[in-house]
Amino acid sequence: MRAERPCGTLTAVSPAEINGSRRRSAVVVHPLRVGNLAAYQRRVVAALRRAGWPEPLWLPTTAEDPGPGQTRRAVQAGVDVVFVAGGDGTVRACVGELAGTDVALAVLPAGTGNLLAANLGLGDDVTDGVEIAVRGGRRRIDVGQVGERSFVVMAGMGFDAKMIGATSERSKAALGWPAYVFGAMRHLRDHPMRVSVRLDGGKPIRRRASTVLIGNVGRLQGGVLLLADAQPDDGKLDVAVLTPRSLAHWWSLGWAVLRRHERVPGMEVFTARKVHVISDRPQPRQLDGDLVEPHRALTVTVRPRALLLCVPQPADSPDLAEGAP
Repeated sequence: MRAERPCGTLTAVSPAEINGSRRRSAVVVHPLRVGNLAAYQRRVVAALRRAGWPEPLWLPTTAEDPGPGQTRRAVQAGVDVVFVAGGDGTVRACVGELAGTDVALAVLPAGTGNLLAANLGLGDDVTDGVEIAVRGGRRRIDVGQVGERSFVVMAGMGFDAKMIGATSERSKAALGWPAYVFGAMRHLRDHPMRVSVRLDGGKPIRRRASTVLIGNVGRLQGGVLLLADAQPDDGKLDVAVLTPRSLAHWWSLGWAVLRRHERVPGMEVFTARKVHVISDRPQPRQLDGDLVEPHRALTVTVRPRALLLCVPQPADSPDLAEGAP
């Protein structure tokens, strides 16, 4: 069995730094993900008020702008923290605007996957999410880059993107993450692609693969740990090349992953700062669960420690007094 490594270095922000001024925040919220928006706003405002923070700037997403424009507005307004209330897609939409700044991202999970929150132990309660941000735990994590697009969880080409495309919003709303299992079953018998994977400009690695996954963190839907050594702040990307040839191979691969075996049949893992994948034919692609246009190529680079993220305060750090000014 593979042992998990520690989550990395936490940067504690002292109470003096937090309380030196009235910290400002904004909430980029996906209205359809939070249910009763008015009730949701009351919970967030109440949690902030208890910590002495003023009411945040509320910035709902729209079909035309799923988050980047709202995040730019928040940064321009001079906020210290941007709360993102939505799923992984909403988080990803905001990351590109926050990467490279000193404005912290605080995740308020509200979607189906919430993989960043699950990987970093952020929990799924709104009030807890606010308290994590105001208590001052901060961590800089890496950001993956595909052209002008950013991601923080995982990029993929092939089977995983097909699975996402085959899973409807209705089934996700009804079943949660298990809905992806049914989407996956529709593509287990698909013919593999011939791929060339080049790591940091080295010699190409050629395989007949079902999918190539490029992860900043290691957990998938349902808490499944695929990339045991992936760390979000090590300046590297972890690359999994999956090469099952039959349903029996898929079963063996899945069982080994679930049982966390040291060796997973049909899967090779590499690390790199830049990954270039070329397929013999156009393939579906995804970034943090969002489908992007199919293409024969996928090029990913890492931006080391580019994003400031709100995380739980270390247990031995001083805590904020509730209601401090």
